[in-house]
Amino acid sequence: MVRTRFAPSPTGFMHIGNLRTALYEYLMAKANGGKFILRIEDTDQERYVEGSTEVIFKTLKLAGIFHDEGPDVGGPFGPYVQSQRKNNYLDYAKQLVEKGAAYYCFCDKERLDSLQESVEEKSQAKYDRHCLSLPAQEIEAKLEAGTPYVIRQRIPDGITEFHDEVYGEIRVENKEMEDQILIKSDGLPTYNFANVIDDHLMEITHVIRGSEYLSSTPKYNLLYEAFGWSIPTYIHLPLILNSQGEKLSKRKGDASFEDLIEQGYLPEAVVNLIALLGWSPGDNREFFTMEELIQAFNTKGLSKSPAVFDLQKLKWMNGEYIKRMAPDEYFDKARPHLEESVKKPDADLKRLAEMTRTRVEFIHECGSLLDFIDQLPQYSTDLFIHKKMKTTKENSLENLEKALPFLEGQDDWAEQKLHDKILELVQQLGIKNGQMLWPIRTALSGKPTTPCGATELLGVLGKEESLVRIRKGIEMLRQDLI
Repeated sequence: MVRTRFAPSPTGFMHIGNLRTALYEYLMAKANGGKFILRIEDTDQERYVEGSTEVIFKTLKLAGIFHDEGPDVGGPFGPYVQSQRKNNYLDYAKQLVEKGAAYYCFCDKERLDSLQESVEEKSQAKYDRHCLSLPAQEIEAKLEAGTPYVIRQRIPDGITEFHDEVYGEIRVENKEMEDQILIKSDGLPTYNFANVIDDHLMEITHVIRGSEYLSSTPKYNLLYEAFGWSIPTYIHLPLILNSQGEKLSKRKGDASFEDLIEQGYLPEAVVNLIALLGWSPGDNREFFTMEELIQAFNTKGLSKSPAVFDLQKLKWMNGEYIKRMAPDEYFDKARPHLEESVKKPDADLKRLAEMTRTRVEFIHECGSLLDFIDQLPQYSTDLFIHKKMKTTKENSLENLEKALPFLEGQDDWAEQKLHDKILELVQQLGIKNGQMLWPIRTALSGKPTTPCGATELLGVLGKEESLVRIRKGIEMLRQDLI
């Protein structure tokens, strides 16, 4: 059975790269009838941020990603938490010591710092294996005396090779690797060691993670080999870049998933776009439900080229998701924003919502499209000028002056009836439709764009308010043309 896991560290927000990893792990498991595991890797207590675990849960739930199992058998599954399993790891590290694949290191911070100072590039400084050849009696004495220690992996001579589903065959000379720490002086495992132990114990078959972990994978494989365990299938994902071609970073102002939701993006739109960051379904299709992603996902569609997180595309996609939303669902989400902008007692909010549904990229924008209903805003008569409609201030004034008495005489204020009557008047005057409808819409709204046409606005505002606004438009044009 395919078993995947998402193993985030609770160090703050959930960035886009993390969510993509979780999504692909989930899709991989579900597409193959397998299990998706959630594991909180909190062994680095210095980096732990209070509340981060809750952020992870909330994000996955909003994204529609649900884990399959956890330690709470018989009830709601919680995730596995590494700090609650810390007693497991030391025993495994001691097994490696017995096998000669790891060793106790008693070097203090002062000595380790001196090693770094002796190397020009600190990032290239490697542990010098000072404790590798300590006599067994000396090791035993230090342990009995309670001397602080760590346990380090012993990297053997030779070459480590492995296959990655995205990057192909990878070959690394072991001498390039450092004897990494497996167990820290506080008794907790390092991320790299706990990662391997838990992946084995949880029978993880496929490991999906960012390409930044490619360089660590040979160390993992040497641990698997030292224990005599099966090595999982690796799937390393390409970087995600921002529009400036840089790696996504919160410090550089790139939004987290939580930020995007707060800005008004729909979770399903964000997930849809993230799914396409480094993966292609093999055709030009862009819109997927989660179930459709599960049906379409396979590793052959993954790319090794960096993907660009395009906010403009996400904004467009968000608008498309809103257009495809069921009217009742959209109304439920739009209602608070409409009620804030439209106080008119007899306003049909459900109808107003439907007018805005195809015209917004964010649901919260719907109210601003209708803020003219309660009160006509101040506006410039320049709005009456429209080249495409062939309207000027002069012919707008002329046509409004003819429309006013005509509308005053209408007893039936039904929109379709008004529409038909106005078009009859247009034919009688021998003008284009827009030369009558544009001035009416401008006078009614005082805005360059509206979510509906002139006759719909007449219906929304009612006869009395519509006539007041048309008279005001006529007065403004007359004064402007004096």
